[in-house]
Amino acid sequence: MKATLRTVRLTLAKPLRISRSTMSARDAVWLTVEHEGLTGHGEAVTSVYYGLNTTELERQLYEAGLALGRFGDPESALREGPAGDRTPAVTAAVEAALLDLCGKRSGLPVHRLLDAKSARTAPTAPGGPSARTARTIGIVPAERAAAQARSLADSGFTVIKVKAGAPDPKDDLDRIRAIASAAPRARLLLDPNGAWTTAQALQLLPRYAELGVEAVEQPVAPGDPEALARLAERSPLPLIADEDAVTYEDVRRLAGRVHGVNVKLAKCGGPYAALRIAELIAGTGTELMLGCLTASTLGLAPAVHLADRARWADLDGHLLLADDPWTGIGGADGVVRANDLPGLGVRERRVGREDAA
Repeated sequence: MKATLRTVRLTLAKPLRISRSTMSARDAVWLTVEHEGLTGHGEAVTSVYYGLNTTELERQLYEAGLALGRFGDPESALREGPAGDRTPAVTAAVEAALLDLCGKRSGLPVHRLLDAKSARTAPTAPGGPSARTARTIGIVPAERAAAQARSLADSGFTVIKVKAGAPDPKDDLDRIRAIASAAPRARLLLDPNGAWTTAQALQLLPRYAELGVEAVEQPVAPGDPEALARLAERSPLPLIADEDAVTYEDVRRLAGRVHGVNVKLAKCGGPYAALRIAELIAGTGTELMLGCLTASTLGLAPAVHLADRARWADLDGHLLLADDPWTGIGGADGVVRANDLPGLGVRERRVGREDAA
């Protein structure tokens, strides 16, 4: 097998402000694996929070591409995985490329390959998994948030995720009120990205419950999952762990103690790791949320092939871009969809910089 890398810049249509930062662009590194005339693709994106910079992603993906050369076929590479200590985002990108290639070799979409490797018994609906995805509104003035919410509702979105954690908590409450008024039929999720103290959370959660918020992600700072679990016991709203639920062991400690966990393939290590987490929490009272980093359709596609397994889908990263270089999972109408094409079922719109691996 031969591997190549391409690095491109992904620019957001509008800067996204959350409690800890504002983002306007990030780099994506694409891994392409070729074997017997077929190609599979995967993507890893930079993230300041997870310590993923362009140079490190390129280095690790380059080494992973070289390691793939010792395998005679992608199926064996997918079973064994290339050796080496790699970040979960790189592992996820390699797994995505191999799944894409294996699907094309077998004539099966990735969701069928994943069904065969999990405890799933119910067949996937014809056409592939689909889910109503949340669409994110950042920390913006209330009137601008209302306009965005109205436009999203008119486009078909029924789930809106609102970022919180402004210096003045009143600004967050005003934003939620404005959004609820502008899109009264939308389900609302709130994400402070760990900006609150426990005392603030206990004060604010009842107020958001009164405003109709459905669930709150990571209200308190990560690093003390026991505090999050204790808060969940007292919360009038379901609490979803995100930054405190990175690895399988993180989730094991929280299973049955929080109402949900946000599983992102880039932080857990790919679709197979996500399936293991889904099986771990089944029947515990903790439900699955599938999330993402801001990425292209290529980066989102593997999670979309799992989308029907989650109570909450937050798979809008590609919708935040000014120009998505890939296509194939939809989402502009509020619904992301996998398809029954072999592999990931996505195609490239344009080409970035290419480097041989």
